[in-house]
Amino acid sequence: FFSTRRLLSKRLTIHKRKEERDIVDMGGPTINDAFPNLQGETQISTGFDLYEYLGDSWGIIFMHPGDFTPVCTTELGAAASLEPEFDKRNVKVCGFSCNDSSSHLEWINDIKVATGFQVNFPLFCDPDRTHAMNLGILDETNKDAKGLPMTVRSVYVVKPNKQIALMMTYPASSGRNFDEILRAVDTLQLTQDHSVATPANWKPGEKVIVNFSLSDAAATEKFGEDGYEVCKLPSEEGKDLAKHYLRFTADPTLPNSDKK
Repeated sequence: FFSTRRLLSKRLTIHKRKEERDIVDMGGPTINDAFPNLQGETQISTGFDLYEYLGDSWGIIFMHPGDFTPVCTTELGAAASLEPEFDKRNVKVCGFSCNDSSSHLEWINDIKVATGFQVNFPLFCDPDRTHAMNLGILDETNKDAKGLPMTVRSVYVVKPNKQIALMMTYPASSGRNFDEILRAVDTLQLTQDHSVATPANWKPGEKVIVNFSLSDAAATEKFGEDGYEVCKLPSEEGKDLAKHYLRFTADPTLPNSDKK
């Protein structure tokens, strides 16, 4: 009896581990991985190459489960309305949906009527889900009329070197917050070029955090004798520390006269 129980337990454990491996294997690329080069068709090209399109720019790739979906219709209109903001940040946008080019073109007409904005950026075609499968973004619990799994609604922010800098994934019922997407790009670009991090709810122009890796001496060398302030914390009181862990400094992109 006990031998049978041990054997059954072992089989269940092996099965569980196999399931866990399957889940990991289907995960797709994550932060700091290279985003795969999407090659194929868009609404305006049969020879689209994502890497060529992005060039030396930052990239944002929006995943959509399918054309003529209501939430995504508003999102693509919102993205189109922010074209000047993306240009200002050297960001190129690419949409992705599991339909063909003729469907995309028809949907884009609807988007313009519904939102007032024309989608000029490429909308990648993946009608057979090949690219969605490679990216690990298929939701087996959410299927279309043909019984095919829909893509989850992920956003990838990609650096000029094609590495994934940030990922966000939304359920089908919740529209993406484009103010947050722009804010995320601002913080990614700022922290890549300066020895700082951004606190919760940070917006451009507000104080930033001195990188945790810098000692106080290195921070003084980097930001100046009075260039940062130490947050007085109970855990550090009375200690002779080479590095205080929470230190604030001005947004380094501000002109000197605006830094307070």
